[in-house]
Amino acid sequence: MAPHPSQTMPDAPSPSEKARLRAEVLARRDALDLDARKAGSRTVAETVVSIPGLAEAELVGGFWPIRSEIDPRPIIEKLFARGQRVALPKVTPDGLVFREWRAGEALVRGGFGLSEPRDDLPEVFPTALIVPLAAFDRTGNRIGYGKGYYDRAIERLSGRGALLTIGIAYSVQEVAHVPAEAHDRPLDHLVTEIGPVPLIKA
Repeated sequence: MAPHPSQTMPDAPSPSEKARLRAEVLARRDALDLDARKAGSRTVAETVVSIPGLAEAELVGGFWPIRSEIDPRPIIEKLFARGQRVALPKVTPDGLVFREWRAGEALVRGGFGLSEPRDDLPEVFPTALIVPLAAFDRTGNRIGYGKGYYDRAIERLSGRGALLTIGIAYSVQEVAHVPAEAHDRPLDHLVTEIGPVPLIKA
C-alpha cells in the first residue's frame, strides 16, 4: 500500500512487515496448480454473483488478471449475461480511473503488465468493485501489491456515494492478521473458492 503519514507513528505497521506477508502469500498462490486455479475462479464467480446488492449495481468495476491472480473474467461474463455494465481500471498518475469495457473490445497494454481500456474512453464511476488482493484476513482487511491504488480508488468512489466492495482470492491467501492502518477500509465481502469468508466486523 502507498506510504501514509501514520507509518511514522510508533504503532503503525512497518512496510517490511507487509512486504514479508505479501511475498509469503504470493509464493503460496504461485504454487497452486493451474487447473485448480481455473476451477477456483469459476467457483468464486458463482458465489460472487449471488451476493446481495451486487445485482443492483448498474456499473461494476472489475479487473483483468495478471500472473497467478484469481481470474475475475467468469464473474464479468455473468454480469454481462444479466445485463450489467462493467468497467475496468486504468493506472494514471492520479490513481485508478475506471472506463467502461464491453465484451470483445480490445484492451491495451499498460504498466505493471496490466491490460487496460483505451485512453479515449470516458471515465466512469462504478458503485460496486471486484477487488484484487495479495493477502486478506477475517476482518476484511487486505494487503494489495504495494502501490495503494485500490485504497485510494475505494476512498474516492466512496466519496460519491455507497460503494459495495468484494475482494476475491484463493483460500491460501488468508493470513491470521493484516497489519492495517487507520485509513484502511475493510472490504464488505471476501470470497474464495471455498465460499464466502465469514468476516468479523469491528
